[in-house]
Amino acid sequence: MNYPMVFYLTGNLLKAEAGLMLLPLLVAVFYGEDTVLSFAITILLLLIIGLLLSFHKPKDRAMYAREGFLIVGISWVLLSLFGALPFTLSGEIPRFVDAFFETVSGFTTTGASILTDVESLSRGILFWRSFTHWVGGMGVLVFVLAILPQSDAQTLYVMKAEVPGPTCGKLVAKVRHTALILYGIYLAMTVLLIVLLMLGGMPLFDSVLHSFGTAGTGGFGIKATSIGHYGSAYIDGVIGVFMILFGVNFNLYYFLLLGDFASVFKSEELRWYLGIIAASVGLITINILPLYGGDPLHSFRYAFFQVSSIITTTGYTTADYSAWPVFSQTILVLIMFVGAMAGSTGGGIKVSRVAILFKNAVRGLRSMLSPRSVRALKFEGKPLEKQTLGSINCFFTAYILLFALSVLLLAGDQHDHVSNLTAVAACINNIGPALGICGPMGSYAPFSDLSKIVLSFDMLAGRLEIFPILMLFVPSTYRRR
Repeated sequence: MNYPMVFYLTGNLLKAEAGLMLLPLLVAVFYGEDTVLSFAITILLLLIIGLLLSFHKPKDRAMYAREGFLIVGISWVLLSLFGALPFTLSGEIPRFVDAFFETVSGFTTTGASILTDVESLSRGILFWRSFTHWVGGMGVLVFVLAILPQSDAQTLYVMKAEVPGPTCGKLVAKVRHTALILYGIYLAMTVLLIVLLMLGGMPLFDSVLHSFGTAGTGGFGIKATSIGHYGSAYIDGVIGVFMILFGVNFNLYYFLLLGDFASVFKSEELRWYLGIIAASVGLITINILPLYGGDPLHSFRYAFFQVSSIITTTGYTTADYSAWPVFSQTILVLIMFVGAMAGSTGGGIKVSRVAILFKNAVRGLRSMLSPRSVRALKFEGKPLEKQTLGSINCFFTAYILLFALSVLLLAGDQHDHVSNLTAVAACINNIGPALGICGPMGSYAPFSDLSKIVLSFDMLAGRLEIFPILMLFVPSTYRRR
């Protein structure tokens, strides 16, 4: 384990968080709020600790898988711990467990909240709360790699540990340039969304914060009724479309910029993703027709937005889907697990993994019928390597075990099964709203401190694809090479 490199990159991350926190501090100054001091104290602490950790540049800069997993796991925990301080120091979320839960939910782009009156928060705190979505959406370490000129090919292990999906590669020769390309596309799409929302009559402040939540597929609302507050079909449509766009693998946008349209149209995962969305919207639209007076346009509007929000794990709402028929609720729960595409800002198991697992199951059934036949498992037109398939099976096993253990731990709160099961599903898949007490009109406030810590762990594990967080508890991770 190259500890000097671990400390160095972790220190740079904390300094980067201090720099990012200047934005909500300026918002608090602009609106003349008392939260300025809370941000200033936190920034000072981050700078002191960050400078101490990164003061000496390591001579040995070699980084491998263990260092990558450890840096990502530790960094995200520290990021959340320090990110929670402004909430607690300002007194707007006085209990640190609640503030930590809210911050983890923000950085992991989950959108689960313990707040029951979000509209009472100050502008600076609201900005920081939503800004954590935007920062966490593309990946905090990816951001650090983009701004550090020292980044080299070895830091690919950091990107692999943080970027969601079964595989991760470089778009160009240097990892830093890849990170810059990804964040450039991300920023451009965010700015475009802000402009479109303002054209629909949404105020600038609201447009910026909702764009942060949409881009990061996080879903923290600034109104009690989320996007439904605006009652605008235009706003519903714009955010609904952009949620789907941010759920697409960002590599495909890079191909579009290069004019390589063939690679985009050949994407098998994209076809699965759009096919699942179309089927889910169609079925739910038909199922909820009676609730909207038999009006297909209204039914489609609410079905499209909720499906877009759930499959991309954003969590914005325009309707109380907990009051929908069980058939529609079941579809929403199922696509909670599917999630968005690999390499996007969305969470969940990922469409690529679901497609590969489905194909593998079909191949297994065919092999039983024809034992002598040999069929290669292909995805995106290429045979899958045994290592990739093995890692997917390993991920799915760990996912199921973590899910079951979390539900068991939550059972001590004596809440109903629907609330417990869907709360874990919503947190581990980074969605936010669930069903029952934590439905679209509820919150996670009724859960105990232990349950909130468990759910916070689930959010981190879900965002980092489980293994970087689990590696923190494996003793061999910390052995020197």
